[in-house]
Formats: sequence, structure tokens, C-alpha cells
Amino acid sequence: MNGMKAAYQQRFEQVIRYIDEHLSEDLDLERLSRVANFSKFHFHRQFSLYAGISASRYIQLMRLRRASYRLAFEDSVAIIDIALDAGFENPESFSRSFKNTFGQTPTQFRRVPAWQPWTEQYRFPQPSRRQPMDVSIVEYPEIRVAVLEHRGAPALVNESAKRFIEWRKASGLSPVETSQMFGLAYDDPHNTAAEAFRFDICSSVAAPVPDNPFGVGSRVLPARRCAVVRHHGSHDRLAEPAYYLYRDWLPDSGEELLDFPLFFHYHNLLPMTPEHELVTDVCLPLMPR
Repeated sequence: MNGMKAAYQQRFEQVIRYIDEHLSEDLDLERLSRVANFSKFHFHRQFSLYAGISASRYIQLMRLRRASYRLAFEDSVAIIDIALDAGFENPESFSRSFKNTFGQTPTQFRRVPAWQPWTEQYRFPQPSRRQPMDVSIVEYPEIRVAVLEHRGAPALVNESAKRFIEWRKASGLSPVETSQMFGLAYDDPHNTAAEAFRFDICSSVAAPVPDNPFGVGSRVLPARRCAVVRHHGSHDRLAEPAYYLYRDWLPDSGEELLDFPLFFHYHNLLPMTPEHELVTDVCLPLMPR
């Protein structure tokens, strides 16, 4: 029975990946049912039971999600171009759908994004996954970074990320093309009070960061030996490899944890990279051998 359940789950995960990779295309139920190898007469009900919403609503939310990141982080791109790229026939239908979903027009969201209600739209059921993941041991050298300390609700990390991006553009000290990006996760957002949540946004720099109005400072991250799982896709699912490292890999590894937070090494970032093409290393620091 467990094998049948796992196979069923795998088929729907395949559909989710297919949707994420083909958001710009026509995604009707017949096409998606073929991907899942399910009857088209039952697919929509099965998808709703798996994801908690209909397939058509999921597709719309993913298109609006991609548009949201572009509105927030690509100021130079016209809203009409974002609307058309998101699959809407005109800016009016895009604006209406956006406001009905998030409570803000695209213009309002671009000016002052309300990330908290935005985040609530993307709280989908997360089926438990216990399949093995590939773990490698990686030696990270000491590295100097610029750091912006986010303190507060996890949903507002995007606000801090935008401020960090503005610092990068204004200072020129940490070019996107050549610097390394990290996120230091001190707390689990699922069991930490919003006001107590801590997360540091970091990028490599060649020299200490001068005082600035953005609140970005300097730090040297120590050399670390880490257990690493490479994650492909949305940052919303980074908890899966993190939990796997703590829950499944560590107890049988014979390793001891270093007094340093779990961190993410981002090899690429939104919105320059489509969400399904994101590559992130989830890194659990270990005691030296």
C-alpha cells in the first residue's frame, strides 16, 4: 500500500513540475491528465485532493507568483509586459485577478508589497516525503560577506531581500555576476514565533562594507565542513532537504554538529532565473574531522 501511495504522489509531483516548467504555455486539463497518466474525467478531482486547490487555480497562482517577483524586483519592466508574459490577455484582466488574489493592484504591490497576505496564498498542503536524498561532504573556506540581518516574520524576508538588492546596486561592492549568495537560517519558521525569527542575507565581498543607510554590515564566515543536499526548484520547499539532513541523515552519520546555523548557498536567484531552474545547496555545518 505504501508503495502505491508513493507512486501516486510521484505522479502528482511530476504534474506540479510540468506546470512550473510550462507556465507560459496553454495548460488544459487534458494535457495535464496525460502527464499524470490519469483519466481526464477524474484528474481535476484528484489534483484538488492532492494540492488543496484546483489545477486551474494552481496554474493561475503560479503565474501570479512569477509576476509578483517581477513587480517587486524588476522596477524597469512595464506592468503591461509582466501581464502579457504571465499569460493575461490585457493589463485590466491581470490587475483584476491580482487584486482579487492579493488585495492590492499590481501598481500598489510594486510600490509597497504586502508580503504577509501574499504568503498566505501559497500555503499548500505538503505531503510528507521520506525518500533518500544524495548527501555530500563539502569544505567551505573562510569568506568575507556583506550581511543584512532580517529579524521578524518569515513572510517579510522578501522586504529585506529587496533592501539588500538596493544596497548592491547602490554600492557596486557585491556584483551579482561574481559574488556568492548565502542565507543563514537560525530558526525554523514553522516552530518559531514570527517576532523571534532570524535570517541573515549574505553575499561575498572583497573588503569590509562601509557604513550605509541600508543597514548592511560586514562579517567573516568561518571555514566550515558541511553535509550538503542540492535542491532544484522553489525556495518554498527548502525545508524538505533541511529536515532530511537533521531527521534522517544525521542520526546514522556518526557526525556531530558545529555551533553554526544551517545555511543556504544560492547558485542563482529570482527573478533572473525561472523558479523551476533555481539551484540551492542546503548546508548543515559539521564538526571538523
